[in-house]
Amino acid sequence: MAGDSFFITNVHLAYSDPSLESKLWSIECHKGKVVNVTSYIKEEPSSTKCELDAGGGVLLPSLCHSHIHLDKCFILDRCDLISGYEAKIPSVYTAQPRSYSSSRDFKEAMKVTGAAKAGFSLDKEDLLRRGLKLIRESVECGVTSMRAHIEVDVQAGFSGLDVALHLKEKVRLACHVQIAVFAQEPLFSSTEDTDPGPNFHLLVEALQRHGVEVIGSAPYVEPTIEQAKKNIALIFELASRSSITLIDFHLDYNLNPNSEPLIYEVIKQARNFCNSWKADSSELFRRRITIGHATRLQLFTPEEWRHLQDAIRDLPITFVGLPNSDMYMQGRSQANQPLGAPRSTLRVPYLSDKYDLQIAMSVNNVENAFTPQGSVDPLALCTFGAAVFQAATKTDIQILTKAVTITSKVAIGQTNVPLDLFPQPGDTADFVILHGIRTLRQAVLNPPHNRTTIRNGIIVACRRTRRWSAVQKLHVPQTITPISWWWYMLFPICWPCLLINWVSEPHVSTYRQPEELEWDEETT
Repeated sequence: MAGDSFFITNVHLAYSDPSLESKLWSIECHKGKVVNVTSYIKEEPSSTKCELDAGGGVLLPSLCHSHIHLDKCFILDRCDLISGYEAKIPSVYTAQPRSYSSSRDFKEAMKVTGAAKAGFSLDKEDLLRRGLKLIRESVECGVTSMRAHIEVDVQAGFSGLDVALHLKEKVRLACHVQIAVFAQEPLFSSTEDTDPGPNFHLLVEALQRHGVEVIGSAPYVEPTIEQAKKNIALIFELASRSSITLIDFHLDYNLNPNSEPLIYEVIKQARNFCNSWKADSSELFRRRITIGHATRLQLFTPEEWRHLQDAIRDLPITFVGLPNSDMYMQGRSQANQPLGAPRSTLRVPYLSDKYDLQIAMSVNNVENAFTPQGSVDPLALCTFGAAVFQAATKTDIQILTKAVTITSKVAIGQTNVPLDLFPQPGDTADFVILHGIRTLRQAVLNPPHNRTTIRNGIIVACRRTRRWSAVQKLHVPQTITPISWWWYMLFPICWPCLLINWVSEPHVSTYRQPEELEWDEETT
């Protein structure tokens, strides 16, 4: 099928114009590119034409993980103490309430995950199995590209990187796995250190590996604020000395109003090291600074947001909100307040619309101590976001969808990103088709399970539900209107038809025992 024309027919597109959204369309792709979009006209299937009938489903740009951890996914079963609170046994006399503790949060997750990471080098088959499971399930959801953060430090060594580079090649036809070598652990070993320690030198060595595209770190784990700023400067320096043009920081991961927002240090270093990025627009397009988490910014006033907007100006900076992790991990010190923990993740629709900031959303972690809940499906973040952000208007729906498709692809520096949610000639033919629905609103507020994933004009995954139920579809008999009775009275020749209709109506229960039920497989 590669190199030939490929047609997607009988499909709804995510136009903002209701009259266009309600129509059915056909898309012609050739050599991985969209060449034509026309109104759908039903035709007889052709044996010489490679065609996918979407059954009236909705087509969107393919999904993208702009921030996901490939090496520490699916390790929840080997992590203890993830409850996030300290439960005191209530006394029958005092009935003491449960006591919440802010200590069992990020530090605890780091500790138990570190213990799990220590075993990565001993079982690379486990790393391979878990990584492949994450990629496979992601592609089945509609993901065709992802930024995979791989931790390189004295605990994990290069075990995660070795496996990630192998997986990158193994799945390259179905999904582009962009490898980001990432320092989750501090680059400075103690508060007294002026020079970075062994984790930094491992990071330098990892950058020499073929297939690495991104460098990143988590400055907030450093012992002091001064060392956190040095962490940022070191990452920029490493990128400037290599061919790396993509930088990714886990940044400002707190809700402390007294902490200094490190986003301004990133902006400062970006202007120190990246003046050439602004001089050449083509070079600018290939370079990107991505900021993950940034929950501290949630405390900004409107004036502070405008100041940040002015400070960023022409710099290629994209934020990535990580709702599942941010909401689970942050704000625990406020658990005993009347409203409990705050909404501690970047307000994607509001900030994108009001301050014209580029904000994507991503899954981040799957089944580990940092994020024990949630699936690999980026569309699930849109559904969650509609509630958390109280955002379900037409504009909100579009921003949320772009956050896991177009904006996420921009965040990872992907080229040939579509301009809108509907395909246009020249776009790369990377799509996800959502079956059983008709509108973008349905895709966001209640995304379906049944999907088809297309990359470069080739079907790379097809996910369907096979189900049965004891609840049968009810047969609703058609009632004959008074006009129909007059018709029968005036024209006796039609009486045999009336008899046939009466005989064909069911007069006994259609319920069957569960063991007699047949599988009902949805087809499109």
